[in-house]
Amino acid sequence: MAAPRTILIVDDSPENLTVLGELLQPFYEVRAATTGARALMIASAEPHPDLILLDVVMPGMDGYEVFQRLRASPSTGDIPVIFVTGMDSTEAEMHGLEAGAVDYITKPIIPPIVLARVRTQIELKQARDWLRNQNSYLEAEVARRMAETELIQEVSIRALAHLAETRDRETGNHILRTQGYVHQLATGLRPLPRFQPVLNDRYIQLLTRSAPLHDIGKVGIPDAILHKPGPLSPAEWEVMKTHARLGCEAIELAERDAVKPVEFLTLAKEIAHWHHEKWDGSGYPDSLTGDAIPISARIMAIADVFDALISKRVYKDPMAYVTARDIIAAGRGRHFDPDMIDVFLTNFDSFCAIAERHRDPVPEILP
Repeated sequence: MAAPRTILIVDDSPENLTVLGELLQPFYEVRAATTGARALMIASAEPHPDLILLDVVMPGMDGYEVFQRLRASPSTGDIPVIFVTGMDSTEAEMHGLEAGAVDYITKPIIPPIVLARVRTQIELKQARDWLRNQNSYLEAEVARRMAETELIQEVSIRALAHLAETRDRETGNHILRTQGYVHQLATGLRPLPRFQPVLNDRYIQLLTRSAPLHDIGKVGIPDAILHKPGPLSPAEWEVMKTHARLGCEAIELAERDAVKPVEFLTLAKEIAHWHHEKWDGSGYPDSLTGDAIPISARIMAIADVFDALISKRVYKDPMAYVTARDIIAAGRGRHFDPDMIDVFLTNFDSFCAIAERHRDPVPEILP
């Protein structure tokens, strides 16, 4: 059985407290206060009353001031208040209701009317509490399901990225490093007015999540080309460049299977397709120039090139961080967006820290 609802009666007259208390106690748990200060203490303590019957005319702190203080506190602001007063005038009643009281009862009280009005407000409070609890439950459930969906997305992305990684075995922790670089660079670019319309929290989150799919198209490149220890021939290089188109097409197929647009797939498609474009138009596959290259792909380009330079490949040894930095800086305005390079150089130590955090394991040399 549910616990009885609690009503706080506030009146400086002990006689009035007695009358109201005897009327309400058979149906509710009743608490009483003879001053405004005491009423505020009781109302703010757990459990909070479900309804307050508040006298208007009291010495010291009157009912209107008590009401204002109740409303000003987060813990008591939503407790319904009925003003109880001997001021029997339309103006006084309107003033009380305009102040925010849920009802207005004049003295001398009429027991059936008081009980009916109290019951109405208690039932309304119960209904509001139920709705609030339901809304809280629904909000928590929506948040849980969204978190679950996002986790599934992240796991799926990692699985696909690792599939590509099995074809290009020497990339190691390339996925984790490039994700870190992308997030660092996007966050650093965000304060620049030029990028503010795009680089909000949601965009950066989706871009970081999508980054591992930038080379998904490599699953379609023959091993003889992908793992060739020396330079590629012109014909082989043309085949290698098709991984950008293959990656974009694979993601497009996934988009077609979705019943509605998926935000992160849009960015994943951009970075897979255009992260090898160059600021001056000399990149591939579409020879885009400047701002025609999506921001996502421009960010990914810097992350990808930096990691490629500092990592060991079948055809080269890793470069020192500062050497890679100087090469990337030399590409400012040619290979890379100038503003992005400035932010990269400003945050270079952070890029190095990310690289160190996700270093490839040193292969164990067997005797």
